[in-house]
Amino acid sequence: MRRTPRTVFVALAALAAVVISTVPAAAATAPATWWKPAAGATWQMQFTGVLDQSVAADVYDIDGADATRAQVTKLHAAGRKVLCYVDAGSWENWRADAARFPAAVRGKALDGWAGEQWLDIRQWDTLRPILADRFATCRAKGFDAVDPDNMDGYANASGFPLTATDQLLFNRRVADLAHSLGLAVGLKNDLEQITRLQPSFDFAVNESCVQWKECALLSPFVTAGKPVFHVEYKASLCPTAANLRFSSIRKNLRLDAFRATC
Repeated sequence: MRRTPRTVFVALAALAAVVISTVPAAAATAPATWWKPAAGATWQMQFTGVLDQSVAADVYDIDGADATRAQVTKLHAAGRKVLCYVDAGSWENWRADAARFPAAVRGKALDGWAGEQWLDIRQWDTLRPILADRFATCRAKGFDAVDPDNMDGYANASGFPLTATDQLLFNRRVADLAHSLGLAVGLKNDLEQITRLQPSFDFAVNESCVQWKECALLSPFVTAGKPVFHVEYKASLCPTAANLRFSSIRKNLRLDAFRATC
């Protein structure tokens, strides 16, 4: 086999250096960009029933697996942004990809939620490809952001010895994964670590902080100028919610099209 003379290698290396130097650094290492939601944006959340696209809200939060690209496209045409609801911290037995989760990562059942089990969030090498595919599906359908649920397994009877450090690492990994795909990402749950997690997330999604007297814990997002998409389920709690600097609505527990602003 003939060898290329060393002088040729030197010449080629010099030429390559010249070519590379002419490529803008941004083109070679362009970071992913994603939507940055504005504080005060109005929102709607619907996970059951026929999707009502007539609700006057800036942002819609809908199930990523059930929604179609056509629905997302129609919402965009009306000037809406759309969040892709994805379960990140627990397993749901009815999802199309349920068989991809090995028994070793499935823990105890979620209290009050049939067919769901907590995940061992320490096993990132197992979970990452599944979540990456879910997030990629969100992106392919045109979603602007992901709304990952059950991000606080460490604070529940998960069946695994999860620690706050485990949860912090997992939640940041989820945020980084979404951002790498050009998707904004919201923090749901894990209020105890919200100060440390806020910089990694673009918004918060909260259920019932007025009822449980936890709303003050969400202040890091307000201070950072990021929206808190907040829902209460009792009409009597709306007056309190209205005094918060959140995007607050009232829903029924069916999470159908019904919506009232607070």
